[in-house]
Amino acid sequence: MPHQSGFPRPPYPSPGGGHPTGGRGGCLCRGRRRLALFGGPVTGMSSEAPTLGTPFPSMAPRSAGTKVRMRNILAIASGKGGVGKTWFAVTLSHALSKRGCRTLLFDGDLGLANVDIQLGLMPAHDLGSVIAGKKTLHQATTPYPAGGFDVIAGRSGSGSLANIPPGRLQILTEDLLLMSQSYDRVILDLGAGVGKSIRLLSRAAGAMLVVTSDEPTSLADAYAFIKITAMERRDVDIRVVVNACNSTREGERTYQTLLKACQGFLKISPPLAGIVRRDTRVRESIRNQTPILTRYPNAEAAMDVEAIAERLLQG
Repeated sequence: MPHQSGFPRPPYPSPGGGHPTGGRGGCLCRGRRRLALFGGPVTGMSSEAPTLGTPFPSMAPRSAGTKVRMRNILAIASGKGGVGKTWFAVTLSHALSKRGCRTLLFDGDLGLANVDIQLGLMPAHDLGSVIAGKKTLHQATTPYPAGGFDVIAGRSGSGSLANIPPGRLQILTEDLLLMSQSYDRVILDLGAGVGKSIRLLSRAAGAMLVVTSDEPTSLADAYAFIKITAMERRDVDIRVVVNACNSTREGERTYQTLLKACQGFLKISPPLAGIVRRDTRVRESIRNQTPILTRYPNAEAAMDVEAIAERLLQG
């Protein structure tokens, strides 16, 4: 029976009680230009910089009155578009699946969804059908056997989903929380920017990875996202991924630039989740609509994302 919002809401988890795609069991492992950044301090988050290997702390809700945020939902965000966020979300989902995790990749870029394009998928249903009340999230799920994970696609090339009323978006978020109980990890690929719909959807996640590059505009926008998120959710676990670096050392310098801004203006220290080196095979794999872990598993960028996945599972 349709929910009063118009969204059909089936029982979760999936039929049979097993992996939603009939697959595996549970997880095997349970100095650039100075930025013109301004903002007041944010309390409630540590100002001591953690190390790269620091595991994710518990993402359980802080109190009974807090909306439940599933600890297995990880949002991938960026202030600026074009930093490789969706590619990273796809590759991280694949890496987690390779480690035995039942993984769902949710395309939450409501304005310019393209996860399905990167994977060469042609899903029968997508979020557009769910928002219209024609399908449930479960019915809109598309298995991706080549990567061993499931995908809920957005609507490619359509900006209509970007203007979902907040009430309907809240119900979509609650349905995602219910569905997440069928998975070990849910990767939520958010749209770029700090718009209201992005912030509302991100509240389902217990932790966030903010993807940035070494470009000053990317760093400034990543800082803006971290600032707004930390002000709205003081208990959230935010970490940084520096993508497309010429070297690990350059990535560390880029992270330090962002870290100093966060420490100086916000009084917080988002840890470094990892660094992904620039690799020409990333572009080639995207052109061929094939995950880099399938086409070029030994590429530097592929190994860097695998290392990030391994560290996430250590928590």
